[in-house]
Amino acid sequence: MGSSNKKKKEKKKDFQKAKLKVGKAKAKAASFTDTSFKSKSITVNQQSLSHASLPFPDQFKQHLSLCISAKSDSARRDALAYITNHISSPGHGVGIPQILTKLLPLLTDTSVPVRTQLLKLLSSLPPTSIPPHVIQILLYIRSGLTHLSPSVRLTALSALEWLLSAAGPATVSCAGGWLKTLTSFSSMMGWNPSVSTAMATKGWSVGIKPVLLGKHNTKKGEPEAKARQLEVLAKFIAEGLKEEVVESEFEEEAYRNNLYRLPTTPNPFAYLNLFGIPRDEENEMYLDRESRLRVFDAKWRAVIEKGKEDARKEGGAVGRAAAALHRALNGGIVVVREEETEDEGEDEEEEEDDEMDED
Repeated sequence: MGSSNKKKKEKKKDFQKAKLKVGKAKAKAASFTDTSFKSKSITVNQQSLSHASLPFPDQFKQHLSLCISAKSDSARRDALAYITNHISSPGHGVGIPQILTKLLPLLTDTSVPVRTQLLKLLSSLPPTSIPPHVIQILLYIRSGLTHLSPSVRLTALSALEWLLSAAGPATVSCAGGWLKTLTSFSSMMGWNPSVSTAMATKGWSVGIKPVLLGKHNTKKGEPEAKARQLEVLAKFIAEGLKEEVVESEFEEEAYRNNLYRLPTTPNPFAYLNLFGIPRDEENEMYLDRESRLRVFDAKWRAVIEKGKEDARKEGGAVGRAAAALHRALNGGIVVVREEETEDEGEDEEEEEDDEMDED
């Protein structure tokens, strides 16, 4: 009985208004926290709010580390912008290999602004410093070309276009630079490299998997995506199959410099593969145009010709890009035919000279 009366009183107490006495403050709650204090300064442990307190090498290392470790997309983008501005200035004194090793993985970053800033940084690098690192750069570009994200594949196309303009001959002649890159293009565009000429003429279907330029998978961006793919592919093939310029005059000094002086390119005997693992066909170095043209005709020309013809039928931007690819493909054929014609003409002249000698 006593316990029930106690519970009733407690419930009734909840609905009763407290009577305040004049001149006395309201009672504070048990969980009250005093926030009336004012802070005059904030101390951040092991961090400086002013960059002037850090020497430049430490600042640069800090921004380089932020490019990789920062969780925020804007922090990575701002760090890349800082490095880009510093590299663009003359006499920056920063090693290119260290920068590329740290920043090339950002080609497959999930943030579009970060990848865009990375392309600006790559464009600011001096072209003369790119050829020694072409193999390393192509490794990440090929990874981007076969990435699941359409926007990442688009960034990889832009990176390959920059690499061709900065170090075109080294791009197509390095180990794996020719066939492996063509294989990456086939994976991206949905082309089957095993299609022979006979299969292509008997109705073998060749499809193009578009890399969309927009954020959503809509048909509106497909023509632009196909045109972009074909445009970069045409530039790559044109670089690999273009006619090499050979000096007609013999210079004895240049000949002796090539024999006895220090080489001007890194690893000049890489084509011998003296200490590396055995290479297969895709990882081989195709140093001259003839070797690249031979392996291209044997494995890739049929399927690319078929895909080019299908693209030309679409017209518009895709048709114009296919026309550029057509010119790149026919450039190799025209030069070969001219060489064959010259050889035939020389043979005929030799036969005429022999006949005149016999007479």
